[in-house]
Amino acid sequence: MKIKPITLKEANRFVAQYHRHHGETVGHKFSIGLFDGNALVGVAICGRPVSRILDDGLTCEVNRLCTNGAHNACSMLYGASARVAREMGYDRIITYILESESGTSLKASGWICEGKSGGPHWTGCRNSGVDIPREYKKRWVKKL
Repeated sequence: MKIKPITLKEANRFVAQYHRHHGETVGHKFSIGLFDGNALVGVAICGRPVSRILDDGLTCEVNRLCTNGAHNACSMLYGASARVAREMGYDRIITYILESESGTSLKASGWICEGKSGGPHWTGCRNSGVDIPREYKKRWVKKL
């Protein structure tokens, strides 16, 4: 399998088809795809941190990571996202997963869990009508 750059439109199309609980993103700094031959099997969409407090210009966030279930795809995408962010000059990269998710792919890629983050539901008017799990999240970080 091979990592290649893709457009936000391509990544969002994949997310709309395969992501379990989130939809498309509005913007990004970069998106990458994981290909098995010519078949796209996973995507990572990386951008500014959603949290204003963490948006210091040197922190990148994996806003969406989605695969079709391909073996080791998540680990490969998390690792590649960190390498690209480092080359772009970021000091660290973060992401959030549901509390019920194990984080095995993140551990395998050298990320560290910072623990529970926020509440069971993100707040704000933009979330009205959005069907997302009402579950605590865990924030993971990797220093670059």
